[in-house]
Amino acid sequence: MNDAIDKKSRSPAFAWRLLRLAGLGLAGTCLAAWLLAVGYLYIEQRHLLFFPEPETEALAIKGLALQDVRIHTPDGETLQALYEAPRPGQPVILFLHGQSGTLMMGKWRYIRMHKQGVGYLALAYRGYSGSTGTPSEKGLLIDGLAAYDWLKAKGFRDSDIVIHGHSLGTGVATYVATQRPARALILEAPFTAASDVGAERYPLIPVSFLMKDKFLNRERIRDVHMPVLIAHGDKDSVIPFQEGERLYALANQPKVFVRMHGSEHNTLTRDGVYPHYWKFLGLPETDIDPALVIRK
Repeated sequence: MNDAIDKKSRSPAFAWRLLRLAGLGLAGTCLAAWLLAVGYLYIEQRHLLFFPEPETEALAIKGLALQDVRIHTPDGETLQALYEAPRPGQPVILFLHGQSGTLMMGKWRYIRMHKQGVGYLALAYRGYSGSTGTPSEKGLLIDGLAAYDWLKAKGFRDSDIVIHGHSLGTGVATYVATQRPARALILEAPFTAASDVGAERYPLIPVSFLMKDKFLNRERIRDVHMPVLIAHGDKDSVIPFQEGERLYALANQPKVFVRMHGSEHNTLTRDGVYPHYWKFLGLPETDIDPALVIRK
């Protein structure tokens, strides 16, 4: 009997059955791991997309007339923002930040805008800095419109207002530009959609199906009818440079694309992108490298 069992255990059919069982066990383990990963990403997706932080720095920069203002949204939130009025005849920029940070993390931008003489309203989305609420795409789009309407209530004309978004803020800025007229739209390190970036980062996860806050710039950009500038660093490791190129291809004319050679996701200000903005807006600053600007 032992000989029969031994012969059976050495038979090809028996070995194949063992391999099948092992394969099924491995497949089951992989499936369970995949389901756990999908479940985790689905539940935690907003914590992975939005990184609100409390304000830790004093809201003051030497030489700048910063005003700490509050903006009320139609759905009952109170948003913190920093405002500096423009010099006579200069535009005002509605600045919409990325997925993380505080208002004072934009101080180097404020210094450059102040030096140029343009005004700015730098908004903290709901849940960020000193703003109430919890971030979501729907909420941030409401916030962006509320900030634009605050500027209109201050007496600015459509032609005075420039909408400028960085990173995640490009999703808010593009939406606002479909809903409100403005002098121009500036998109810095943009994506075609937040869900597209997620799909590239998690290729085995059905991100487009599961993601709640997709920020579909690729669909909304077609409804933007104002001059558009897109700036992107070709070494961007957060949002691939090709995302900016694809979005640019979808934008209506007139449009400008600025390729920042060697720039990372958060280094465009340091690397000299603002003179490109001033030239695009018809302002006198001209200290830029013309070879970086591509017009089509």
